[in-house]
Amino acid sequence: MRELFLEIWTSVRRNKLRTALTGFSVAWGIFMLVILLGSGNGLKNGVTSNFGDYATNSIDLYGGRTSKPYAGYEKNRRIKLRDSDIAILKREFPEIDEVVAQAWYSGKKATCGNEFTTVWISGMMPATQRMEGIKLSAGRFINDNDLRDYRKVIVIDEMMNRLFFKGASPLGRQVKVGDSEFTVIGVQKGDAERNNSSCFIPLTTAQLLYKQNNPEVNNIMLTVNGMKTTDDLEAFEKRLRRRLAVEHKFDPEDESAIWIDNTMERYKAFQMIFWGINLFVWIIGLGTLLAGVVGVSNIMLVTVSERTAEFGIRKALGAKPASIIRLILTESVCITAAFGYLGMVLGIAVMEVVNYILTQAPAGNESNGPSIFLNPTLDLRVVVSATVVLVTAGLIAGYIPAYRAAQLKTIDALRYNK
Repeated sequence: MRELFLEIWTSVRRNKLRTALTGFSVAWGIFMLVILLGSGNGLKNGVTSNFGDYATNSIDLYGGRTSKPYAGYEKNRRIKLRDSDIAILKREFPEIDEVVAQAWYSGKKATCGNEFTTVWISGMMPATQRMEGIKLSAGRFINDNDLRDYRKVIVIDEMMNRLFFKGASPLGRQVKVGDSEFTVIGVQKGDAERNNSSCFIPLTTAQLLYKQNNPEVNNIMLTVNGMKTTDDLEAFEKRLRRRLAVEHKFDPEDESAIWIDNTMERYKAFQMIFWGINLFVWIIGLGTLLAGVVGVSNIMLVTVSERTAEFGIRKALGAKPASIIRLILTESVCITAAFGYLGMVLGIAVMEVVNYILTQAPAGNESNGPSIFLNPTLDLRVVVSATVVLVTAGLIAGYIPAYRAAQLKTIDALRYNK
């Protein structure tokens, strides 16, 4: 075996350019496959991260305006959702898992000591935290007791925390919003540098303070189970719109009266896009890999052609055809394996450097802005499998010409290049 590898090393040293061209085609094929697959994963991870912990089986309902007259009512009538709709949805739709409502109030002045800012107030229910994936850096979120007892508690954001409390703990401290004092119970994790500040209070408290206990809400969010196909989703939305049409007296076919924002549809659409991107990436990557295989095949054909006379001498000295085939195949495997591994390491290194740069960038940490590219790494098993495929292809590419050369008669082999 030692003599075999010494022969291979001598052949490689004697044909540096040929070896370099063979190795480059192999390494480039693996390198580009790693870069393409890593980039595809980075794009998928970036866009998927925008969903965060947001429930992907959620549906948002918003009141709109009617686009047609119905039952004596004129068109362009404003439809406003109410607390009572929540009870209807829970009672009559078994597919619904959870239902929450929100009410928004803009332009409220918040003060603490000598500091002040203008904030958005959102009246929330406890389950909203799970459904929207709201994360806290301190304290807790609104709970059922806050909602039931109309408590004046508030969850502020990082901007308010930095402005009002200068790094000190805000929990239990008082913040004035409008004419009402609130006790801080939590801090929403997010971007402390953004221009607009927002905070959360119990929905019941918000309705009491800012709408004189008016049961109207801005939107209703619900999560559903058992919706596996697009047809299931469409049928559910039609039943939902028909039931709310009865409650709010608008045409069941009037899609402008109630706006339905289906996160499940968007998520499935993104998954289909990523499936197409992955297919495209694999086609390009396998094409690049195939180019490497063709390069290896051509180089091996030239190698065998140049060494046919040498094989004739070997056979004249008593070498068996099997030893000649083994020599060519071992050389082919060594070259493709070594340069394939080099291409794999370089590709993974490039992706790790890109990932490090992205994680160190400020936009990659606490920003609430949408991500496009994130964590462009890939499963190492895929890369190793591709390298094995390329090595196997090199083995096959070397076997065919080596077998033909080994089957030549000794006298024909000796006269081959003359």
